[in-house]
Amino acid sequence: MKRLGKITGVLVAAFLVIGLAVPARRAEAAPVVGAKAYVLMEASTGRVLLENNRDAKLPMASTTKIMTCLLAVENGNMDDIVTIPKEAVGQEGTSIYLREGEKVAFSDLVYGLMLASGNDAAVAIAIHLAGSVEAFAQMMNEKAREIGANNSNFVTPNGLPDDNHYTTAYDLALISS
Repeated sequence: MKRLGKITGVLVAAFLVIGLAVPARRAEAAPVVGAKAYVLMEASTGRVLLENNRDAKLPMASTTKIMTCLLAVENGNMDDIVTIPKEAVGQEGTSIYLREGEKVAFSDLVYGLMLASGNDAAVAIAIHLAGSVEAFAQMMNEKAREIGANNSNFVTPNGLPDDNHYTTAYDLALISS
């Protein structure tokens, strides 16, 4: 038994000596990211962990739908039945193929917005909540300012191209948080 204790003591001492002799591992280099701009943010604290070109104003495309969804969840009633307006039908790009006059649950529009990236669902939500795309864009901009996303400007609920529709990586991180 004493012999086992001595062997254990020698092994522990050897590991300590070896551990002290081996240089500490260097921190990994930052990952290579091919994006024009990015922000990695800890959502609960808002602490930026990694960033590059965070304040560059860039088109936001379908990431616009994050704000549309946020407003839908905060201001809409998931049990509402929405009559699809003609303005929502035939939107360019991705679609859930809504038809004018069709009656759809608001919750289904939100699912179509986020799961299928439905540009038509985005317009139907906007008109249902605000009466028009323009009024909904105003709601989006007000919400952006409320959460500190001051370098963004919304024109559409779906992100279809418009020179006045933009965000920054930092603002998008705030909106996503």
